[in-house]
Amino acid sequence: MRAFALATILSGLVPAPALAATDPAVKQEVLAAVEAQRKQIQVMVDQIFSFGEPGFQEQKTSEYLTSILEKNGFTIQRGIAGVPTAFTASWGTGGPKIALGSDIDGLLGVSQIPGVADIKPLTEGAPGHGEGHNSGMPLMVAAAIAAKQVMTKHGIPGRLMLWPGVAEELLATKAYYVRAGVFKDVDTSIFAHVNTGFGTGWGDLGLTGMISVEYTFNGKTAHSAAMPWEGRSALDGVELMDVMWNFRREHLPLVQRSHNVITNGGGQPNVVPDKASSWYYFRQKDFASLRELYQTGNQVADAAALATGTTVTRKVLGFAAPNYANKPLAEALYANIQAVGMPQWSAADQAFAKAVQTKNHLKVEPLPDKVAPLSTPKLRGDASFGGSDDIGDVMWTVPTVTIGYPANIPNVIFHHSTAAMAMATPIAHKGTVAGAKAVALTILDIVTTPELVTDAKAWFRDVQLKEQAYDPLIAPADMPAIDRNARTMAQVRPTMAKRYYQPDKFETYLQQLGVDYEASGGDLSVESAR
Repeated sequence: MRAFALATILSGLVPAPALAATDPAVKQEVLAAVEAQRKQIQVMVDQIFSFGEPGFQEQKTSEYLTSILEKNGFTIQRGIAGVPTAFTASWGTGGPKIALGSDIDGLLGVSQIPGVADIKPLTEGAPGHGEGHNSGMPLMVAAAIAAKQVMTKHGIPGRLMLWPGVAEELLATKAYYVRAGVFKDVDTSIFAHVNTGFGTGWGDLGLTGMISVEYTFNGKTAHSAAMPWEGRSALDGVELMDVMWNFRREHLPLVQRSHNVITNGGGQPNVVPDKASSWYYFRQKDFASLRELYQTGNQVADAAALATGTTVTRKVLGFAAPNYANKPLAEALYANIQAVGMPQWSAADQAFAKAVQTKNHLKVEPLPDKVAPLSTPKLRGDASFGGSDDIGDVMWTVPTVTIGYPANIPNVIFHHSTAAMAMATPIAHKGTVAGAKAVALTILDIVTTPELVTDAKAWFRDVQLKEQAYDPLIAPADMPAIDRNARTMAQVRPTMAKRYYQPDKFETYLQQLGVDYEASGGDLSVESAR
């Protein structure tokens, strides 16, 4: 019944003439090809979750994904744009070239046992997938393999290029990918990001542009007690900049966001620090306003140095353009999201979601049973979501759309342990399968409907680029900060490795960890003591 209903829906979505669109029967084949990978999707999601690697240290994740893609006939290019864990995986000849990407990095300090509703790290002090980036590339890999099988069978020309978002949580690579020409011959781009609902949108998505910059103050050492007048404290420069910035913040537009951490505060109290650093994120809605905000930050840093008798230098660590999604691609993708529909959640899925929400004092809301509406500028209004995503740099380079797929629990706190709790459970597995089906269907639409590619490019040129021009704030001398998180991983990886998922021994990662998902309702008491 469900297969028949899906076929009926799909037949209504296919535009005429048949020569320029995917046959409904072929779409059924690609859906079946994704469904055949359901077990492999679960393994990929669980395996990458267990690696838990933060930005620029995704060695195991990158090796794992490229090995799967290579075995499935994709040509791998490693180390793109000077980033060791970045790669492209390419297949196909002729026809439009489609870029398929998603992020792969975790976050520091959010290691979490999956399937458990209490905050309990897998490895104390380790990073983890506290947003769900372990699921996006499995989605894209499954979609690409399915599309490749069907395109090969039916002789459909087209080219696929998969790529990972490295260090997205640092917003630190996609501008460098663009600068290196990774997308120079791409016709359209689809990006996947974990969500609690199932949908997509077009236009200005309300995410801010951002520049990541570290200010380093240089002073002069001295004995802090005996001869402090001989010193010039670099830490004073860092702290004064923080105070001055917070005073200036009151007089900045409300839409801006800015925040910092001290990355080097000196060595010991009785030595005046000659070097100290502070790492800032500056965020604004458009390119011009972001550039102005960054210049204000530089002025404040210079003023702090002048006041403390120190000097200051700055290093750009990353950049993210505002997000702007393509309308024709979003409409095509949304039709396929509607055709696929929401996953069928079990009683255990709903019980676990409620347990996570209840135990962590979050708003209680069931896993959704309906696809989200197409997000449009009219529907969003003037909404600004504060956060950033460096997929924006790709969006201003080629026609791009983002799919949000339902692999996490409503109302969890992202960049937090609660957002990791479901990410190696059936909730994540089912949501990733659903997303892979929608992407695979859209790939077929793109390669069989020339008008879709033409319309996407025309809208990109005539609408999007009429609003703003791409203005990245990275200079030619700026390079990806590939050393970030290296020291942390050197310390914790040996311990983390003891709990990597072993799919040859265990059906799921939950089984390996001794979590009885069906019976637990997220109760920590059923988690094994090992």
